[in-house]
Amino acid sequence: MLTPLSLPGLEEAYLALLRLVSEDHDHHISARGNDAREVIGASFRLSDPRQRLPFLAARKVNPVFHFAEALWYLAGRRDLEMIGYYAPSMRSSSRDGIHVGGSAYGHTIFSPADGDTVTPFDRILELLRSEPDSKRGYLPVFTADELAISDNPDMACLAGLHFLVRDERLHMVCYMRANDLDCGLLSDVFSFTMFQEFAAVQLGLELGSYTHFIGSAHICDRNADRVHRVLLEAVTRSAPVQFPFPAMPAGTTAATVARVLEHEEVLRTNKAHYSVAHIEASGLDPYWQQALLLFEVYRQIQHDHVDTVNPEVLNALDPGLRWLVGHRWSACAAVLDGGEE
Repeated sequence: MLTPLSLPGLEEAYLALLRLVSEDHDHHISARGNDAREVIGASFRLSDPRQRLPFLAARKVNPVFHFAEALWYLAGRRDLEMIGYYAPSMRSSSRDGIHVGGSAYGHTIFSPADGDTVTPFDRILELLRSEPDSKRGYLPVFTADELAISDNPDMACLAGLHFLVRDERLHMVCYMRANDLDCGLLSDVFSFTMFQEFAAVQLGLELGSYTHFIGSAHICDRNADRVHRVLLEAVTRSAPVQFPFPAMPAGTTAATVARVLEHEEVLRTNKAHYSVAHIEASGLDPYWQQALLLFEVYRQIQHDHVDTVNPEVLNALDPGLRWLVGHRWSACAAVLDGGEE
């Protein structure tokens, strides 16, 4: 019986897949001009989906984008106005310069379809409340209609998400038609495990395992040098850097997401700057205050063009997030508390 490789968190899965495709790939492909090494049919299972961030200095993960994208998805949005601020490269995948296409997974999952008043996500919750052992809690995202669009610049990589309640825990299985292991995998797993945890909170369940299946698991040749540096760091460091990721508050709802995004827009559009005291007075749970701190850090970098981010704001971040921004931006590095913690 074949089962996915079981690992505690995303960093271990990320490194295992990088090694697999780097050292034992099935094919070398050139899809749409992107030369890449590929393994067909890869998978892993995370026993703790909350450990959704890798702490690797050579990779320089962007937690600001990860939180922004997850919130953008959870709000059911598809506008470039927000997500293009955090990831300008996404603008090149838009057909009209205003909206994102197939990769706007949240619009498919968290917004009602035309002529409907209930979102697909809420229908899944209704099903699982009434029939906990159901096998039908599947949310399709990729559609065959996307293949009918000539020169489609943005086809969904996510085929669908499968929610399963077993033993009072919410498990989720993700099916990807393709994953760029060095880029898309990290942001995808961060967001999808946030979907899973958000659903578990709505259902009053404990968080179960997260399983990820990939049709085409690939590494683009243009990223081979960075992948080499990441793998080298993993085998030469004295010990992995580890920070626990907190649990999503039990009171989190769609209204919570909307409130966080109201503050996000103020910071993104530079209509205000937030002090730590301002964020603490927001009424949001400390969990979501961390997102506002990240958005304020990014506001200072993007709008104020600071050489050094406000130390008070940086030091209010959870240690893991502070470590990541300190390794991502030089304006944060000088204030990184205690060096490489």
